[in-house]
Amino acid sequence: MAIDAVEFRNGMARLGAGVAVVTTDGPAGRLGVTCTAVCSVSDDPPTLLVCLHRQSRALAAVKSNGVFCVNVLSGHQEEISKAFGGQAGMAMSERFSIGQWRTLSTGAPALLSAIESIDCKFTGLIEVGTHSVVFGEVDAIAMSREANFLIYLNRQYRSLHDEMARSQKHQ
Repeated sequence: MAIDAVEFRNGMARLGAGVAVVTTDGPAGRLGVTCTAVCSVSDDPPTLLVCLHRQSRALAAVKSNGVFCVNVLSGHQEEISKAFGGQAGMAMSERFSIGQWRTLSTGAPALLSAIESIDCKFTGLIEVGTHSVVFGEVDAIAMSREANFLIYLNRQYRSLHDEMARSQKHQ
C-alpha cells in the first residue's frame, strides 16, 4: 500500500526537529536556507548530513562552493528561520542583514548568536526523490552557552527550553 505525499507530510509534522540555517559562500555566491533535516553521520571523521531540495539555489551553491555551515538556531531566532525559509519575502542579501555573521575555517557564514555553528567541507551527496542528502566533513565548531533551542513540531515553532521549564514547574 503506497502512502500519498500529503499523508506522509502530515506524519512527518509530528516528528519534532531542531531548526538550523545552512549557509555557504564562495564563487557561487553567499546563500542560506532554513533546514530541519540535519543529522550526525560519524565521529571518525566527524561528518554530518543535511537534506536540501534538488532544485534549490542553496544546493547548487553548496556543491559549487564546496563548503557549508549548519547554524543551529535558538528559541528566540524564529525571525531568522522564517527569513531564510523564504517566508519573509526578503532577497537573499537582505536575509544576512538579520543577526551578526562571521566565518570560521571554511569561509561559510556562521551566525554569531547561533547555539552552535558547524563548519563543513562538502564531501558528496546522494539524490533521493526530490531531495539531495548532502554530506560534509566537520572542519570547525563554535558553540554558545545558549540552552533555548528552536524546534519545529506540528508545523509550529516551539522553544525547547520553555517546554522543559514548564514541565519542571508542574513537577
